Amino acid sequence: MTDSAPPANPTRVLVTGADGTIGRPVVNALLAAGISVTALSVAWSAPSPADRVFTGDAADESLVRRAFEDVDAVVHLAAIPHPGLGTAREVFVGNTSATFTVLDAAGELGVRRAVIASSINAFGVPLNRHDLTPAYYPLDELSPVAHDDAYSLSKWVDEQIGAWAHSRHGITVIALRFPLVRDLPALRTIAARLGQDSGEQARLAREGWAYLAMADAVDAVLRGLTRPVTGMHTLLLAAEDTIIEEPTDLLLDRYAPASERRRAFPGRTAPIDTSAARRALGWAPRHRLGDPIGTTYLETLA
Repeated sequence: MTDSAPPANPTRVLVTGADGTIGRPVVNALLAAGISVTALSVAWSAPSPADRVFTGDAADESLVRRAFEDVDAVVHLAAIPHPGLGTAREVFVGNTSATFTVLDAAGELGVRRAVIASSINAFGVPLNRHDLTPAYYPLDELSPVAHDDAYSLSKWVDEQIGAWAHSRHGITVIALRFPLVRDLPALRTIAARLGQDSGEQARLAREGWAYLAMADAVDAVLRGLTRPVTGMHTLLLAAEDTIIEEPTDLLLDRYAPASERRRAFPGRTAPIDTSAARRALGWAPRHRLGDPIGTTYLETLA
């Protein structure tokens, strides 16, 4: 659904995975915007600036329901973020049970807005062990699925749980398909390494050599909490250029010659279709690898 609705304007947001790579910047950005935060994480690398903090598993129903006290929106980022960080069962069951627990509790407790972390891997091809390339470029939310690993499957199922939660409880759910997300300095370090690694370039063809600056990821989360939309939305995010310093069409000629190319990609244009996020959230990526460094993600969101 894409019906319009009044802005959400949450006063307190529960952030799960609040100690994670995206979780800490999201907590900081919410606080900077004057929004109170309840932070939940299975462990902490440093104290959280949130005024309410819970430690434990986002699949723990009793803990999650306590954490929802006075909350009117949720950002669910808690997950095992890679198939190699547990057994297939641990990754799939851990991720999907946490998402179900959080969204079911949110819906039953009257929370009307949820932003959840999906992944560019949700369609399965990027981490598939078999010799596959995407059916077509640019990648979009309808790219044909081919699941072979538990993490990618869990992210795809998380999206289906979001659709279920909307149908069951009427909660608006925004599932953001994040690519590689880091601050610009870290992304530049990664880009320099990838420029010398043809094997990694070939592997990353499956996800369109996509990346996203942290500022743009945080911006999408905040828009997901506040934009006047209803329903369930799965939205693919990426920067406008690729992380590889070569023309995109040449990269596709080299690494994905059999995939359908639905349009040209001049220069280093990312072969990723982010138009759904632009329509639903009014979001657009504002940062590229070549941008000057000197402002923080909080300053760019001002």
